[in-house]
Amino acid sequence: MIPASFRTLSACVLLLAGLLAAWPLQRAAAQDAGAMQINWEVRNRFRLFREERDFLLHVENARNRSILAAEQSLEVQSEGRGWARNMVNRLCIDLQGRVNQPCTRDNVKENYITPIDHPVTVRLTGAVPVGATCAWSFDDGDGPQSSTFDCAEPINLRVRYGKPTVASVDVSSGSDPTQRVQTEIQVRDLFIAGLGDSIASGEGNPDRPLALSDEGFCFRSYLGTAAGGQYYRPSRAGYKGGRACEAPDTLANWQHYSALWLNSPCHRSLYSYQTRTALALAVRYTHIAVTYLPLACTGASISDGLLGSQRARECPPGKTGVCSTSVNAQVAELREALTAAKKRQPDRNLDLVLLSIGANDVYFSGLVADVIVDTATERALFRRSGVMASIDDSRDALARELPQNFVKLREALKPLVGGDLSHVVYVSYANPALADGGVPCRGGRGGFDIHPSFNADPQRLARVSTFVDTEFLPQLKGLATCTRGALCRDPESDRMTFVDTHQVAFADHGFCAHSGSDPEFDRTCFAENGQSFNPDIVSAASQPMLCGRGASEYRAYLPRARWIRDANDSYFAAMTYPQGLPAASQPTDIHDATWGVLSAVYGGAVHPSAEGHAAMADATLTAASAVLGLDAVPPGVTPGLLAPLLPGAQQ
Repeated sequence: MIPASFRTLSACVLLLAGLLAAWPLQRAAAQDAGAMQINWEVRNRFRLFREERDFLLHVENARNRSILAAEQSLEVQSEGRGWARNMVNRLCIDLQGRVNQPCTRDNVKENYITPIDHPVTVRLTGAVPVGATCAWSFDDGDGPQSSTFDCAEPINLRVRYGKPTVASVDVSSGSDPTQRVQTEIQVRDLFIAGLGDSIASGEGNPDRPLALSDEGFCFRSYLGTAAGGQYYRPSRAGYKGGRACEAPDTLANWQHYSALWLNSPCHRSLYSYQTRTALALAVRYTHIAVTYLPLACTGASISDGLLGSQRARECPPGKTGVCSTSVNAQVAELREALTAAKKRQPDRNLDLVLLSIGANDVYFSGLVADVIVDTATERALFRRSGVMASIDDSRDALARELPQNFVKLREALKPLVGGDLSHVVYVSYANPALADGGVPCRGGRGGFDIHPSFNADPQRLARVSTFVDTEFLPQLKGLATCTRGALCRDPESDRMTFVDTHQVAFADHGFCAHSGSDPEFDRTCFAENGQSFNPDIVSAASQPMLCGRGASEYRAYLPRARWIRDANDSYFAAMTYPQGLPAASQPTDIHDATWGVLSAVYGGAVHPSAEGHAAMADATLTAASAVLGLDAVPPGVTPGLLAPLLPGAQQ
């Protein structure tokens, strides 16, 4: 029997031996943790931005935040005026949708679609001796470039596209022996395209919102809609023309005071979930660059918009003369850009497509019109003109037309993504009429009293909401993922990557959602009972708001409980006079009753706000990162990754 004292001594010896054996490993681990290493990152890596200051604003606001939380932070910083209001004039794509070739980014001319090099910043980090001198060498195969600096200084250089650059540094400090550190730099430039309809384009969120006047502007009404056949709503700030219905003016004069969009014919916006996803990839992953091509267009369907041309929403602000009423097919535009790129760089591929489409194929805007247009005169006129649609109309298109259209779309997209449609990230819609955890909005005039004929009918609203949840959204998922009997030749290669995780969050944030933290103007001036505007046409000419406050106080970009723009938001943010209408529907007078209706909805009614798009981008970012393999880091390579974005923060 071994004495207890001996057992205790033996245990101590074994413990000491273990500690001594582990000491070299612990010391080596400590040395490794403090060892010098070369870190690098791509500068201004969202290549749509010409100026690095715009990118850095997003980097700063994204630290340890979701895209939604970052958007809310930026909204507060901008006092509700929006972060994009000046950035929209500092892009590599102009306001007509043309890519600037070359594009001068941070004083260097670059080819936007096919870059030949990328700017990077290189630093020596870790246990760098104080005052050490670094002799740097960078070799991309054409001979090294050398320079010597204090080791505390970062190195800025441009590295060639598609080729690795070997970076090495000899670190000298006093009498200590010189140490060499080495790594390889290779930027992965991602070519990402955005396709789809108004949800994809960012409708409802002009990059520079409309400036509103505190005075009124007159619209005529259809017979029997309002007393006297006319009504007043807030005018555009700066407009000096005739505000009374008896004082007509030209549309060209009116258009000088329009909201500003990244692209007016398509109402493309930097706030769209597609742009925010592409930007978030560039913010989060420091070893990539993102070349982003936005092509989505409000009003697009698969046939008219993606595969064929479509009608434009409006002309660019300030343009006079004839308005071009058509927009080229998005797939054709993308094919042309990719073909041109491959001529210059044969290995240039399309890495990712972001896509939302299908709502216009089933007449969703017609369903919205059926819900909110309440007066008999307007309903009769809109029904005859085909503006309104019933659930039966949508159900028929969902069963008969949309599946066939998806087949055509797959065939068109497959060659552009190398035959693998998993690189098409299909982002589904959210039900816009839910609040309080999924309860359908009650309806009424609240949020829709911008026009006298609007009133969200509760029964029609409930039926549409149910149709969206139980038929439309499930069928879309089946079409995108080759399930539910979808027509797919090869389900493995035909299946798109599908995103719908944002729908849960939207169930609390439909157009009827309210909060005590909503902007003060909204709480004071947008009455829930639908009595926000002065009905007296005499006093309304100078003060159209019943709350007595000026419409100029409205801020489109402040945090709100509702992530869906209502008709009041649409008018106050964009007040769009659509010009891409058939000739027979074109009004001759800016006070016309038709434009009174359309100006209240064509700027984004029942579309996500910037916060809604940010929530969609949070859901999309996870899928896009997985498709691109950005989190699959090879062994021994330090990932270029900021602190993780926090999904769902501040929802």
